[in-house]
Amino acid sequence: MKTTIFSLVLLLLAGCYIRGFAQKGTADRPNIVIILADDMGYSDLGCYGGEIQTPNIDKLAEEGLRFRSFYNAGRCCPTRASLLTGQYPHDAGMGHMVSYADEPIEPGPYQGFLRTDQPTIAEVLRNAGYSTYMVGKWHVGERPQHWPRQRGFDRYFGLISGASSYYEIIDEKRRRVMVRDDDVWNPPATGFYMTDAFTDTALTFINQHYTDNHTAKQPFLLYLAYTAPHWPLHAPDSIVAKYETLYFQGWDAVRTLRFEQMTTKGVIDDRYTPGMRPEDIPAWESIANKKQWARKMAVYAAMIEIMDDNIGKLVHQLEEKGVLDNTLIVFLSDNGACAESVERRGLNDTTKRIGERGSYTAYETPWAYASNTPFRKYKKYMHEGGIATPSIWHWPQGIKQPGGFIGGVGHIIDLMPTLQELSGANANSHLPGISLVPLLQGKDANKKHERQIYWEHEGNAAMRVGDWKLVKDKEDPSWGLYNLAEDPAESTNVSDRYPAKLNELQVILTERLQVTKQ
Repeated sequence: MKTTIFSLVLLLLAGCYIRGFAQKGTADRPNIVIILADDMGYSDLGCYGGEIQTPNIDKLAEEGLRFRSFYNAGRCCPTRASLLTGQYPHDAGMGHMVSYADEPIEPGPYQGFLRTDQPTIAEVLRNAGYSTYMVGKWHVGERPQHWPRQRGFDRYFGLISGASSYYEIIDEKRRRVMVRDDDVWNPPATGFYMTDAFTDTALTFINQHYTDNHTAKQPFLLYLAYTAPHWPLHAPDSIVAKYETLYFQGWDAVRTLRFEQMTTKGVIDDRYTPGMRPEDIPAWESIANKKQWARKMAVYAAMIEIMDDNIGKLVHQLEEKGVLDNTLIVFLSDNGACAESVERRGLNDTTKRIGERGSYTAYETPWAYASNTPFRKYKKYMHEGGIATPSIWHWPQGIKQPGGFIGGVGHIIDLMPTLQELSGANANSHLPGISLVPLLQGKDANKKHERQIYWEHEGNAAMRVGDWKLVKDKEDPSWGLYNLAEDPAESTNVSDRYPAKLNELQVILTERLQVTKQ
C-alpha cells in the first residue's frame, strides 16, 4: 500500500499511527468531541486567568494546547452555523438569528436556518464512517425538518431553541422546546438542571455507542453544546455561596486581578493594556446594591463551575472506556461575554433569590466587562470582546508538545477543514477556512497570519487581514483600525495614521459584504 502525502501529514501529527489511518472504517481515526460554552467571556476560565474554579477544563489545557487568538462569529446562531457547516454565517443561511416555525420562509443569507445544500460536519463525518451524536443547544433551525436528526446526527437530545430556564421549560411567546431525537420532550417537574441533563445524556450516548456491536468499532463525533453560562442566571445555592464574598470586591478589582493572572499565566504579554472602564459602567464604590450585583456574578461563576464538573465526568468516562488518548476534545465559546439585560421579558419572580427557580436575570454590562478582560465590547459586537474565545485542544495521541499556546490565528470556520483532514473524510473544496493541523504540529499555517477573515452581524462589521483589523459598530459611523501585532486589545485607533490601509480594508470588506448579502 502506498503511503499518501495526506497519510504522512497525519503520521507526523500523531507520531505513531499505523498505515491506513485515514481509510474509512479503521479504528485509528480519533473520536471527536466539540464542547461549546454559551456566552462565556475570554478570561472566565482558570487557565485563561479567571478565578472561577475550572480544574477539569484547566487540565485539558495543561495536557493540550490553547489558542490566544481564536475567533467565533460573535453571536449564538451565526457561530453555531459556522461550526456546523464550515461556512461564514451568511453563506450558511444564518446571517442574523433563527426564524420561527410559524414564520414564512424567505430563502437567503438571513433565512434563519441552515442551508440544505451546505453539508454539516455530522453529515460529512457520518459519510466517513463516524457515529454522530449531539446534545445541547441547537439554535440553527426551529422547524422539525431542520432539526439535528435531519442534518446528520444519529442521536440528539437538547434545546432546539435559544435561552431557557435551567430548571424548566417556560412556554413563552418565543416558543422554547426540548427534543429527544425527533420528539418533543418535557423535563420532569423536579430534580432537573439543564447542564446536568445534557451531560447525563451525552454519557448515555457514549456508553450505548460502545455496547452496540455495530457502533463500537466506529469512531464517533459528539457535539456537546451547553447553554451555560447564558442567562437566565440559575445555579444551586450550595455552589453559589462560595463565590458571593469573592465578588463583593466588584468588577473593577476582578478585571485588575484577572489581567495580572493572565500576564502571569502567559495568556497575555506587555502589548496588552487593561483599558479604561467604559463610561456607561459605574465604579463599584458608587453603587448602592452591591449584594445583589455580587450575587449575580456568583451565580454566573457557579454555572461555569457546574459545567466544568460535568466536563470532568465526560473525560472520566472516556478514560474508563480506554479511548481518551485518541479522542480530540475541542472547547470554545460561541461569543464573548453578554452585556444584555433581560428585565424587559417580565419573567423574573422578584420574590425569588437570583439563581433560584423562578428568577430570571442576567449579569449585564458591568460583569461582562470583567469577563472579557482585557478586551473591549461584548457579544454581538465585532471588537475582540465579542469574537475572541478561549480555545482548548486536547488529544494525547495527536499532540506531542502539550501545555503551551498556539501562536497562530484560528476561526470557527476552520473546524470543518481540520476535522475533515483528521477523520479522512472527503474534503469539501469550497470551504473558506483552513486546516489547523499544522498549528497543532507547532507550525504557522497562517504564513505570518496573512489571511483574510471577516465578520458582520446586525450592522456590526470587521475584517482582519494579517495583523491589521478594521472594525465598526452599527451605532458609530466611524471605523477603527488596529494593528493587532502591536495592540491586540484594540486600545489605540490608528486610522488617522494609516489612511491608505484604512481605505484598502474598507474596499475589501465592503465588496465582501455586498456579495454576502445577495
